[in-house]
This record gives sequence, C-alpha cells and structure tokens, in this order.
Amino acid sequence: MQGFGRFLTYRVVRMLIALWSVVTVVFVVMRLSGDPVPLLLPPDAPIAEMERLRHEMGLDRPIYVQYGVFINQAVRGDFGRSIHFRTSAMTVVWERVPATLELAFASFLCAIVVAIPAGIISAVRRGSVIDDIVMGVALVGQAAPTFYICIMLILSCSLWLGLFPTSGRGDWRNLVLPAVTLGAFAMASIARITRSAVLEILRADYIRTARAKGLPEFWTLAKHTMRNAAIPIVTIVGLQLGNLLGGAVVTETIFSWPGIGRLAIQSIYNRDYPVVQSCVFMTAAMFVVVNFLVDVAYGILDPRIRH
Repeated sequence: MQGFGRFLTYRVVRMLIALWSVVTVVFVVMRLSGDPVPLLLPPDAPIAEMERLRHEMGLDRPIYVQYGVFINQAVRGDFGRSIHFRTSAMTVVWERVPATLELAFASFLCAIVVAIPAGIISAVRRGSVIDDIVMGVALVGQAAPTFYICIMLILSCSLWLGLFPTSGRGDWRNLVLPAVTLGAFAMASIARITRSAVLEILRADYIRTARAKGLPEFWTLAKHTMRNAAIPIVTIVGLQLGNLLGGAVVTETIFSWPGIGRLAIQSIYNRDYPVVQSCVFMTAAMFVVVNFLVDVAYGILDPRIRH
C-alpha cells in the first residue's frame, strides 16, 4: 500500500509539472503573437487611448511581472477577463465544456465499441479475409485527413441521403457525423494496437499450454490473452481519449460544434489572450487527468509498475 502511495504521489507531481509547462509555453507564445490593443479600438483611435487600454490590461508591465501575475491568477483558476466577450475567460470556457465532453465521449464510445472487438477478431483470424478488411479500413482511417472525412460524410449522409444535419448542436442526430469523424482515427489506432497486442500474447507459451489442456478458446482469450494484453490497449485508449478531448478543433469548426476547440480558434483570431490561455489550460488539464488515470490503471493491472 505504501508503494502504491508513492506511485500516486509521483504521478500527481508529474501532472502538476505538465500543467505548469503547458500554460507557461502558451503565455509566452501568445505574448509573441502581437499586440491585441489595435484589434479592440477603431483604426483612428488616438495613441493616448491605446496606451490607456494597454495599462488597464497590464500589457505595459515587464514580461516577468505579467508572468508572475498570470501564474498567481492561474493557481486560483482566474485567467482574467475576456477581451472579446467582456466577461470572465474561464466562464466563457466552462460554457463550452459540456459540448466538448459530449462530442469526445460519443466519439470515444464509437471507437471502443468498434475497434477493440475488430482488433481481437483480426488477431484471432490472422491472415484471413476478415483480417485484411479490418486492417485495410484501419489504414484508411489513420491516413485520411479529418477535414476530408468531414466533407465526405456531409456529402453522403447529409446532402445526398438527408439522414443527418450538417452542423450545429441539437439532438442525437446532430451528434452522429461529428462523433464518427472525430472517432475515425481513434478507431483505427485502437484496432491496430489491439491486434498487435493480442497477436503477441497468442504466441506466448502459456497460451499454447492453456490450449493443450483443452481450455475453450473463449476462456483462453478472456482470462489469459486479454488480461496480459491490457497494458498496451489501455495506453492507446487513454491517449486517444485525451486526443478526443483536446483535438476536436477541425471537427468542431467544420460542423459548427460549439466546443472548446472552436472557441480557441476564434479567440486566437481575436488575440483574446485570457480565453486562449483558459482553453489551453482546460484542454491540458483534461488530457493530463486522463493520462493520470491511465497510469493508475497501470498500477492496478500490473503491480510491478508501482515499484
């Protein structure tokens, strides 16, 4: 138990360092992207008015002072007031979190339900037509750009067949196309890793021993194969969930889905520093928490990892 406590403490420290690193990089990059003041005032605004606004926003302070104020506020979850929305930046981001979570978990569910069984079947039927079809589809899913999948689904399922709406957030029909699009790469990656992990275990001596003893194939897969193949599968599943939570920029933009990714792009165009920093912090926090849970799962599945 003490070893597991040290294991958790080490992972929590790593998580906090990762969050600090991400937020610091974003702070520096946003400051290097340009002055947002000209975007907030008319083109003919006097210099005195521009200087007054810079002072109100704290942009006339030295960069290290701005960073110190920023870190102090970030610890309290306060990233300042949105330049564009004229309200708390975190409030703006929190309003978009439900839409992002809805899309991410719908995509994740699609990926898990399809990819893991497909990967297992492909491994068990290695070299068969089923294996070739599954791996061929997985290759297409990994190679096809997200924007291309978006366009093809809109053309086929919306414009030609009229099955689903092309954009917006509403009932479950609005969720189908974005979820399938976002989950396509995750499905392909999880299926390929699952196949590789299961194939490696199926070659092990203890699997041949279990079969020689007459253990049914289902129990061989369920009890011996999947348990020992779980580590790489959990790894790719956790990584893909993190990517789904933070990597929906293209999908949200094309389908006009009101999530964090679309908000981040709009805020970058507006040079809305507080909202961009809030978006990145929220995305990084979700990704880091998912990876922390994956690390904890490692320790539960394989106690040797704790030491």
